[in-house]
Amino acid sequence: MALRNLPFIVVSNPYIAQIYNNYVHSFSTLLPYQERRITSLEEEVQFTEVMADLVQTHSNTIPILARGFLECRKYISPLDVTRFLDEHLRARIGTRLMAEQHIALHLSSQPHNSGVSKQPQDSNSSYIGVIDTELRPAEIIRHCESFVSEICELKYGVRPTLVINGQPETRLAHVPTHLEYILTELLKNAFRATVESGRERKPIEVTIAASPSNSSRSSTEAIGKTSSLPDAAAPGFPLRSDPLIPGVTIRLRDHGGGISPENLLNIWSYSFTTFGDDEVPDPSNGNIDALNAISGAGAEGSSLAGLGYGLPLGRAYAEYFGGGIAVQSLWGWGTDVYLNLRGLGET
Repeated sequence: MALRNLPFIVVSNPYIAQIYNNYVHSFSTLLPYQERRITSLEEEVQFTEVMADLVQTHSNTIPILARGFLECRKYISPLDVTRFLDEHLRARIGTRLMAEQHIALHLSSQPHNSGVSKQPQDSNSSYIGVIDTELRPAEIIRHCESFVSEICELKYGVRPTLVINGQPETRLAHVPTHLEYILTELLKNAFRATVESGRERKPIEVTIAASPSNSSRSSTEAIGKTSSLPDAAAPGFPLRSDPLIPGVTIRLRDHGGGISPENLLNIWSYSFTTFGDDEVPDPSNGNIDALNAISGAGAEGSSLAGLGYGLPLGRAYAEYFGGGIAVQSLWGWGTDVYLNLRGLGET
């Protein structure tokens, strides 16, 4: 386990020790199923209950780890923290997603409905487990806008406007909670910068552009075409879009003055935040982990800036299915953020 490779003084931190003990408990709970075959409906129900309990146990892993590393920053370098979290969080996204997908499929399957009155599944539903095969990014953007606007108005007494242009009817297969987390973090940054720069009258522009395979152009026309994003070698641009995979690029543009050159170098570092220590939220009420939203946990309370995990964790969610996040800052003017999403295949 990667946690064992951390310095002893770091693992001794109560927050990080709590996470370590949770993982040891989860491992011991799941280990018997390595050799055990599930052969009956009752055994599958029992296994699902175990999975649900483990998901709940780890519901606050990200904010607790964040607080632990924040307290241990004197004993471990930011580079080591980023390296550890990049590996750990990507593995966590996968395992958590598989667990939630199994639970969702279990709850939606016909044999697990009440024996008294079995309700037929909604044949018109676009969901397969936690995946929405007809997800509309524009709807998620409006939902996140409403949430962030309320936070912004509560803190600053004003809320900027947001306009959506491009191809708002675009659809793709993706995990809604992943996109909700990413967009919420990006909109927090945009709203905060816009208000604090005194340009709240300038709207935040969100442009949705479907990849060629999602537009009227054929796949053969799309082959060989390069992405509209800036050069892939530029910092923060991890990859290009494959035109054969359904996807979408979302650009968020604000006029909040941009990111200063000294801060721009650190935006992908975990625990880098422009808030002071006295403003960092407690991990028990942070909206840090997107997958917590699936089980309804960790969604109470939020702040426009906090533990500094917004951009790097958002990028981890985007890159999990082959997408990415890129940032272009015009210092003194504003910031463009490009969110590239890959769909989960043709549906």
